[in-house]
Amino acid sequence: MLIGLIGAPNKGKSTIFSALTSVKADIADYPFTTINPNLGVAYASKPCPERELGVKCQPRNSLCSNGIRLIPVNVLDVAGLVPDAHMGKGMGNQFLNDLSAADALIQVVDISGTTDLEGRPCSGFDPSDEVKAVMDELIEWMSGIIARHMPTVSKRTDGAKALSEILTGFHATQETVSKAAEENFLTTSSISWSAESIRRFATSLLRITKPLIVAANKLDKSDNTALEKLRKALPGVRVVGTSGAIELALRRASDSGIIRYTGGSGSFELLGNPDQQQNAALDYMSSYLGKNGGTGVQTLLNTTVFELLHKIVAYPVEDENKYTDHFGNVLPDAMLLTDGSTALDLAASIHTDLARGMLYAIDARKKLRLAKDYKLKDNDVIKVVSVSKGRA
Repeated sequence: MLIGLIGAPNKGKSTIFSALTSVKADIADYPFTTINPNLGVAYASKPCPERELGVKCQPRNSLCSNGIRLIPVNVLDVAGLVPDAHMGKGMGNQFLNDLSAADALIQVVDISGTTDLEGRPCSGFDPSDEVKAVMDELIEWMSGIIARHMPTVSKRTDGAKALSEILTGFHATQETVSKAAEENFLTTSSISWSAESIRRFATSLLRITKPLIVAANKLDKSDNTALEKLRKALPGVRVVGTSGAIELALRRASDSGIIRYTGGSGSFELLGNPDQQQNAALDYMSSYLGKNGGTGVQTLLNTTVFELLHKIVAYPVEDENKYTDHFGNVLPDAMLLTDGSTALDLAASIHTDLARGMLYAIDARKKLRLAKDYKLKDNDVIKVVSVSKGRA
């Protein structure tokens, strides 16, 4: 899974990226601080079954902290996007091509309205204009790619397949291409679409293959009135208020041993002996957390993974009584799967041979036998029974 962080310059993308991943990206109050894309690992969080089951987990592919399972996801922070990027302005197509493999997009906007579309200081700028401008660039980018291949695609009767082959780098499939075409009443047989039809198709395909969530960042410099205004201006779009700066400061203070803080928490515990300046900063951040229930950064990631991308977590085990793998590790792996996945899909995510020889599954909680087509529930603990020697 890859989540792309996008937005106009100087909106706090790299700050949120660093807060999520602990990667030290360049951060500054001027445009194009990020030139080359930054790639890091962030952790979506869910309650671990360990407490419910009365065991202590021993994670192998993830982490666990205070009963919260931390599941790794890849995050990409790319250069700021300016108007006419699809024509080469700013970082241009380099920025856009970096995004092609993303499964979802988080657009970071400045909810305080103190930077414009070019990332320059201003006052009273409408952040909803940022969302519209960035989406227009993405649509024009994809439309341009489709238009360039239209002479070739128009000669084929299997248009959906032809387009999916061209757009495979965007994670487009025949199914998603057909769905986007149907939404716009466009035929996929011997395609000959107008420029406007291509644009409508690209708009739908982007929404399907690159679902978007908005991070209303710099909320510490604004208020909830601006946040609610943005939500009203973007019906149907998830908007999460965030303060990347406070989240990053809290995580760094926690790493240095001054406080104990878990991402997503609405409070922290003082451990060290901060000086006067640090105390003042911690008091400010504590007040912000109390007012807002957290910085919103972890909520942003969790919402992207579990709501926008409709992922659930399943825990495969080999011993349904001890909840262990063959090495004796308790609840070793937390597997991210799409909601609606089956026990067979879980087996396939572990090893193709395990899926090929699968007989049935067992619900480790209830000790019940399950069919291969059993639809998994979030937080299921499952044993796969197979004639194969493939192991979890």
